Amino acid sequence: MHATVFGALAEPSRLRIVELLRTGPRSVGEIAESLEIRQPQVSKHLRVLGDSGIVAVEAIARHRIYHLERAPFEEIERWAGSFEQLWHARLDSLGAFLDTLDSAEHQQD
Repeated sequence: MHATVFGALAEPSRLRIVELLRTGPRSVGEIAESLEIRQPQVSKHLRVLGDSGIVAVEAIARHRIYHLERAPFEEIERWAGSFEQLWHARLDSLGAFLDTLDSAEHQQD
C-alpha cells in the first residue's frame, strides 16, 4: 500500500475532487466551478492526485480532462479487505460477550 495515495486523499479538497470525479471525467474548469474552488488551487490538487496515480489526464482539443484511475482504488480495496478476517473475529467476540450479558440480565430477572 502506497502511503502517497492515502496522503493525497487525506486533504479534504482533494477528496472532494475524487468524489466529484467518481461521477465521470471533468475538466479543471468544471471541477473548480462545481466545488467552488479557484482554478489554480484545483490544478495544484490535481497535480498531487496525478503524481500519486489517483487521476490521469487526457488532452481533448484545448481542454485537459481528468478521470480517476482504477488501480489505486483496487489496491486500497485489497488492503482494507485484508483486515476482514480480523474484524469478523472481533465482531464474533463482541456478539458472544453481548449474548453473555443478555443471559446474565435474564437470570437476574
